[in-house]
Amino acid sequence: MAALSLMLIGIASFYLCSREPAIDAHARVRQFVIQSTLNRFFDVIVVLGDSIVEGSTLPRSICGHAIVNAGIGGTSTTSKLGSMLANSLDGRRAALIVVSLGTNDAAKWRSAQTFRTNYRKLLEELLPLTSRIVVMAIPPVENQPAIEVTINEYNSILPEIAKEIGATFVALPRMPERHTFDGVHLNAAGYQIWDETALRGSASICGSG
Repeated sequence: MAALSLMLIGIASFYLCSREPAIDAHARVRQFVIQSTLNRFFDVIVVLGDSIVEGSTLPRSICGHAIVNAGIGGTSTTSKLGSMLANSLDGRRAALIVVSLGTNDAAKWRSAQTFRTNYRKLLEELLPLTSRIVVMAIPPVENQPAIEVTINEYNSILPEIAKEIGATFVALPRMPERHTFDGVHLNAAGYQIWDETALRGSASICGSG
């Protein structure tokens, strides 16, 4: 009996020590990388989002503004990205913030109304950090009909959310038939379109005074 009790205590201790998802450790590392990168530049373009953003290979700059990849895999509209970015900027303002989020919200089956509320709250948190915000459409998934329906619903309301807070909405062109390598994350063909769209949104800063 004593041996069984010790074994159960050991199992419980292991569970408590290991219960923190790996995503949290990854998020902390990414936040450190984002902050250290932002500390090196002023008047930057920040591309904020989830693993789709994190996996992109955008150029280092456009029109004299450094582009900082602030993608963190696994994040959604409730991941406190606004406060993370505010802390990382440490009182400075970004020239422009591009937001690309929604896939993980759809995977968690959040209603369109919940998504709207959360997304708008995030954008409102970003408003003091920049004078320009670009909202990107959510890339479509493959072979996941239920999530695809939710993403389509989210994309239908994103232009309205962006307009409400004075942001610019950027739609994605039609993706090729095979644009992911696992049904969600973009392959080379998908990223070619996604990167071009992100740069098109970022280019709105070019020529501005």
